[in-house]
Amino acid sequence: MADFPGNLQYTAEHEWLDASTPAVIGITSTAAEALGDIVYLELPEVGATVTAGSVIGEVESTKSVSELYSPVTGTVAEVNQAAIDDPSLVNAEPFAGGWLIKVDVTETGPVLTAEEYSALVGG
Repeated sequence: MADFPGNLQYTAEHEWLDASTPAVIGITSTAAEALGDIVYLELPEVGATVTAGSVIGEVESTKSVSELYSPVTGTVAEVNQAAIDDPSLVNAEPFAGGWLIKVDVTETGPVLTAEEYSALVGG
């Protein structure tokens, strides 16, 4: 059974976010495992406006390229340069050092609890 941190919220597209200000956003361990070895991240720039449900970047792995969707509307406050420099951090620590961006949130899109997300992915 997969273990998803209960303090986070999740999307059906396999992103997570926390309740901090600015909100930290990343992809779930389920997404990281399905992608395989992540080799490249394309993320929005600091100051960019993101909209809940819209594509905000890409994750490229040895298997495929997947789009990233924003779980929130707001302004990008920080980008995880360490993950850009070493995308394998997303595989190694999807809920910690492998976070992707921080956003000053004005609105949150549809999100799931850890239990709802676990049920969605069969965890």
